[in-house]
Amino acid sequence: MRSKAKWYLIAVLLLFFSMSYWLANLYTDWLWFSSLQYQSVFATILFSEMGLRAASGIIFFIFLLANLLFTRPFLLQKLEDFRLKRVRSFDENVVVIQQPAAEKWLEKINKRMVGLLFLLASAVLAFVTGSTFSGDWITLQKFLNATSFGTTDPIFGKDIGFYVFSLPFYRFVLSFLTWITVVAALAVGSVYFLAETLNSNGRLQLLKSSRARLHLSTLAALFFLFKGIDFYLQQFLLLFSERGAVYGAGYTDVHVNLLALKVLAVLSILTAVVILINVFLRRFNLVLYSVIGIIAAAVILNGIIPYVVERFIVEPNQFNREKPYIAHNIEYTRKAYSLDKIETAKFPAGKVLTADDIQQNRETIDNIRLWDWKPLQQTYAQLQEMRLYYEFSDIDIDRYYINGEYRQVMLAPRELNQRQLPSQARTWVNQRLIYTHGYGVAMSPVNEVSKEGLPKFFIKDIPPKGIKDIKITRPEIYFGEKTNEYVIVNTKTKEFDYPKGEKNVYTTYEGESGIKINSLLRKLLFAYVLSDSKILFTGDITPDSQILLYRNIRERVPKVAPFLSFDSDPYIVISGGKLYWMWDAYTTTNMYPYSEPFQGDLNYLRNSVKVVIDAYTGDIDFYIADKEDPLIKCYKNIFPSMFKDLDEMPGDLRAHIRYPIDLFNVQAQMYTNYHMLNAQVFYNKEDRWALPTEIFEGNEQKLSPYYTIIQMPGSEKPEFVQILPFTPTNKKNMIAWLAGRSDGENYGKLLLYEFPKQKLVYGPMQIEARIDQDTTISQQLSLWDQRGSSVIRGNLLVIPVNDSLLYVEPLYLKAEQSSMPELRRVIVAHGDKIVMEPTLEQSLQRIFGQETKAPQPPTSEPGAEQDELQAATMDKLIKMAVQVYNKAQEQLKNGDWAGYGESQKRLKEILDQLDRQKR
Repeated sequence: MRSKAKWYLIAVLLLFFSMSYWLANLYTDWLWFSSLQYQSVFATILFSEMGLRAASGIIFFIFLLANLLFTRPFLLQKLEDFRLKRVRSFDENVVVIQQPAAEKWLEKINKRMVGLLFLLASAVLAFVTGSTFSGDWITLQKFLNATSFGTTDPIFGKDIGFYVFSLPFYRFVLSFLTWITVVAALAVGSVYFLAETLNSNGRLQLLKSSRARLHLSTLAALFFLFKGIDFYLQQFLLLFSERGAVYGAGYTDVHVNLLALKVLAVLSILTAVVILINVFLRRFNLVLYSVIGIIAAAVILNGIIPYVVERFIVEPNQFNREKPYIAHNIEYTRKAYSLDKIETAKFPAGKVLTADDIQQNRETIDNIRLWDWKPLQQTYAQLQEMRLYYEFSDIDIDRYYINGEYRQVMLAPRELNQRQLPSQARTWVNQRLIYTHGYGVAMSPVNEVSKEGLPKFFIKDIPPKGIKDIKITRPEIYFGEKTNEYVIVNTKTKEFDYPKGEKNVYTTYEGESGIKINSLLRKLLFAYVLSDSKILFTGDITPDSQILLYRNIRERVPKVAPFLSFDSDPYIVISGGKLYWMWDAYTTTNMYPYSEPFQGDLNYLRNSVKVVIDAYTGDIDFYIADKEDPLIKCYKNIFPSMFKDLDEMPGDLRAHIRYPIDLFNVQAQMYTNYHMLNAQVFYNKEDRWALPTEIFEGNEQKLSPYYTIIQMPGSEKPEFVQILPFTPTNKKNMIAWLAGRSDGENYGKLLLYEFPKQKLVYGPMQIEARIDQDTTISQQLSLWDQRGSSVIRGNLLVIPVNDSLLYVEPLYLKAEQSSMPELRRVIVAHGDKIVMEPTLEQSLQRIFGQETKAPQPPTSEPGAEQDELQAATMDKLIKMAVQVYNKAQEQLKNGDWAGYGESQKRLKEILDQLDRQKR
């Protein structure tokens, strides 16, 4: 008894330690969700996952164990026969033949041991199965909280919600039932095989006994019953077919495959019936013929016949056969990506602008973005990171009212990257208790440049200094994109706040959103979960200490809402003196009928949620931005306390929501095909568009959408929009431009402006080609590249002004020994003119005339300089030559090529005059 008790104790301890880590993680996760006030979300996810795990595991366990126990009498009888057979009699004497160890072990097996073995095998496989299927908890919840789309499919007339919410659940249940049936069949088949082989002198035996045939036939019948249901459900999956001219059910799918699946569903059920009847008829050939028959029928009905019809009936006359299904694809794809809500208008694009037009659109001109985020990030790093442990992870684009003007700005959060600390400073105390947060932001206007070619800052330095319109009273960044490690705050050790000369300023965290480490149990749990024993033994932790976990927002937010997809670009916002992260979240599915998938992944996309994260406390708020989205309605039913209405977002924050980058990209790419509404035009791809390309850093790349502030045609005031031009496929001219609006009541609206097809409107690459062909510009760029510097050609911006277009491309100079690009030239193109000057204003002046110029200092009258040369003495001419030469060298150093050219011309005139005087 003591021996058994010892083994029981060992088993319990092993089970406990194997479950302890999971339980510890579960408890710490509960504490973390509670710190964010999302206990109900945690409970819903936990109970859904654990409930599905338990239900699937229990069903599997009962089903498999029942099947195995049904085999036990047969197995025990065969084992008994095996034991008796091992004993032979010779001349009334019993001789025991020498047995292998395995056979000796078989002789010891009894009814209890078989039962325990079956119980253990069922439990282990049930646990694995439950763990596998528990990940589909969201499928179950979406089924239980399904909502209507209000739109039906064109083939079966079912609401789209059936495909998004119900069909995935039915397929999940069916796959589970099929799985447990197959596993049970394999398990009991193995038992029968082993039992029958024991007494067959080494010959392999299966289905020899009527009990085995009855049992396996029942399971086979169940399998074919489920296969029949599977064939029935597959008919709805035809709406996601990739066979025809377009995505979705085509002619062959509707006229051949649909009927074939219905026939196969009936045949599968008939096969199940035949298998059951055969239990009594005991004609195995009948079962074999039935199984072979349905396999053959599946190959013929669902493979050969559809192929023949597609090849010889549909393809020779494809458009006429597929026309209605092409129309379905166009209609439902446009609905799935909200392309049907794009408003269209004509844009003349042929007007030649004047200086008056430029002056009347100063808010548009003054917000042309001259800084690209890649060069600017390098410049920010050199000018504003301050210390090696600070890092600008990204440059964000936003807009603010500054001095009463609506200004587009670029800003970057100054995060603390612990990996940048010197190796000797990467101690546990430094990384966990002292260096806990980043500090402040840098902000600059998109269009202002210093004389040195560097950005002019609205906000800079540590502590933040800047304009009075934007105050930052809480600059600390505890939660961001670089905060990958946990930290402990409110300890006996002060936290590093920011550097100040030779000293540092220290602070104490004032938030309450962390998890209190106020007991030995919590210390022990966090030390165990984080694999960090120093938590347990450090003397710096007090009852008020808090641990901040999951500080990287890319990990933090998806942990709360794993069912949402997220934009690639969260951005920082200054509001009420505090820093917040704003992040766009999407609801997606790949189960929208007839909708073309984007990159083979999703085929429905909505920006239904705006997420706001407090950079200081880490608090997360989810705001519903699209109340009409059926998926977000479903999620709100599942998590009623999680989501808020967008109207509840503070007004100052709401002023910074913007049309999401990824959504705009996807819609623009889909629209290149799905602006065509006519099935014939769509089929022939007669009017297919493409996304334009540009030259950036010497390489041709796709032109990315860009934010800008412009006055939209017909609008009374400028607004913050996202723009992307389109070009015809395989051509470089521009055909249209798309704008995503972000401000006020216009938020979320898409406007497409189409250019006249009979006029040439230059596309980005045509402008790039004109830049390369301009001898003055190309010579200056070549000369620049040869003097230990490299020229970075920035993004080419196409700016709509009135009914015309302005093309602007900034040029940056980067020295080989420096990683700080400087903005040195701005190229502007309009109509047939293309110019390059040190500033945007100067380029505009050259194109549109003196009316746009800033006041200039008076210049000498014509001919005065020549008279001065003729009157000068030889000594004076030499001095003048030296002065002009020095001036030219300074201009060359500063990249003032126009001035350098004028100086060279002036120097030649002086030298010519010297030569004449010497004669």
